[in-house]
Amino acid sequence: MTITYDLSRRRLDDDTFTTIYATRHPRAGTRVRAEHFPEPARLDVWCATQGVPEAIIGGFFLRDPFRPLGELWLDGAAVGHETVANGFAATRAVVHVDGDGLAFGPRSAFPDAPAGDLLQAGPLLVAGGEVVFDGSDPEGFSATATQFDSDITVGRHPRAALGLTETEIVAVACDGRRSGVDAGLTMAELAQVLRDLGATDAINLDGGGSTTLVHRGHLLNRPYSEQDQPAPESRPIVSALLLEAR
Repeated sequence: MTITYDLSRRRLDDDTFTTIYATRHPRAGTRVRAEHFPEPARLDVWCATQGVPEAIIGGFFLRDPFRPLGELWLDGAAVGHETVANGFAATRAVVHVDGDGLAFGPRSAFPDAPAGDLLQAGPLLVAGGEVVFDGSDPEGFSATATQFDSDITVGRHPRAALGLTETEIVAVACDGRRSGVDAGLTMAELAQVLRDLGATDAINLDGGGSTTLVHRGHLLNRPYSEQDQPAPESRPIVSALLLEAR
């Protein structure tokens, strides 16, 4: 399985920049699998100890106690989670993996008890070759901002996403929260990055200080939980998506 890696600096509309990392995996030779960490783990450290070369942060989570925010299913079995509030659980986007199939879409588009793995994240960024994130909040991120530290769809932050081209699975992360170095991306800018990388479909994953992309067993991005903290460090997380050779 040939995996390629792209590193770029993107100039933004206000003449700031951010660093973007992308790994490209052939769809025909790659299996995506969700992983749950009952005891939160730093993904890069876990990958190194488990011999997992390729992975990206998964869905959102709540602290104290740590648990997934939104549904998580592993091989057809549900993991205990916190339900998305205010009736938005059905519209909040998911990653669904069933055998060789990989799809993104609203939770309502998939069975109530799905086969395979399902991980709820969102919002949906690209669908059918078009950018679909427009800030109108159909998935309820603004309406349920109290389940997060803030409204994650507002402002520039480190971010992560998964995209599909006709032939590849693309895992993307960007840096942010470094004054004069990396501004991060808005959700709309992230959607355009995925589209520019050729994605016909793409979904946002957990971001901010949780943003983690692992390639060849090493952390690619530089995670910052706070603006200009002394050094980057990955954050313990609750779920991830592994990209494995079939």
